[in-house]
Amino acid sequence: MTASIFFTNAAIISAALSINMILAWLVWYVSRNSGWIDTVWTFGLGAIGACSALLLFRDEPSFRSWLVVAMALVWSARLGFHIARRTTKITDDPRYAKLINDWGHDAPRQMFCLLQKQALVSIPLGVAMWLAAQNPSPDLSLGDIVGILIFVTGVVGEAIADEQLRRFRGNPENKGRICNAGLWSLSRHPNYFFEWLGWFVYPALAINFGGNIHSWGFVAFAAPACMYWLLVYISGIPPLEEHMLERRGDEFRKYQSRTNAFFPGPPKAIAGEL
Repeated sequence: MTASIFFTNAAIISAALSINMILAWLVWYVSRNSGWIDTVWTFGLGAIGACSALLLFRDEPSFRSWLVVAMALVWSARLGFHIARRTTKITDDPRYAKLINDWGHDAPRQMFCLLQKQALVSIPLGVAMWLAAQNPSPDLSLGDIVGILIFVTGVVGEAIADEQLRRFRGNPENKGRICNAGLWSLSRHPNYFFEWLGWFVYPALAINFGGNIHSWGFVAFAAPACMYWLLVYISGIPPLEEHMLERRGDEFRKYQSRTNAFFPGPPKAIAGEL
């Protein structure tokens, strides 16, 4: 693959992501429920990844291309419908709601700019899907098998975490309490952890260590790196935990002190609870 091919197709993917977030902005502007933003982002990114794997290809799509299509669509369908179901039960996403309140009358313009920034930081994700489909190796390799295992672990793990939280919240006895059961006892955000883990599938599929080395495949590592940055430092953990501290106070602080933020691990002992 030449540099011109890479940057041309990366620009096409970028434009598609920008258009997708314009659609997300329109959905928010009409509904005034910011929960739909992540729904549109998820479905749109999956569709863009699938289309790029089939359409932005120099030759006939390979079996690996169709594998990327299947993974992109399964991921987006599972997560997208989960977010959509959650959104129908709320009036706004608390992470966006605080921003909208702070912006006041300038909220529409500020939201448009924010969502275009979200499209910008999503470029490594869309490009990683395309690069995975571009691997020139005709046969499945050990890396492909590892990638499939990573994908299954990520999607299933995130689905289990989401279901555990849904059931916990659905029990009236747990109203006002912090979910610390199952995977949520090992990490404060196990759904985020498995979401991040799942993005390693694309470097695994993109990199070819055989005779015809796919050097551009290493760029796909930008996807899990970008997702980690977003979830841990930007739009994931920080605003969500700030919201939880406002609502649950000391109870959530105790949960923070004994439970890892991101990577699963055994709960820590707290003084006075021994």
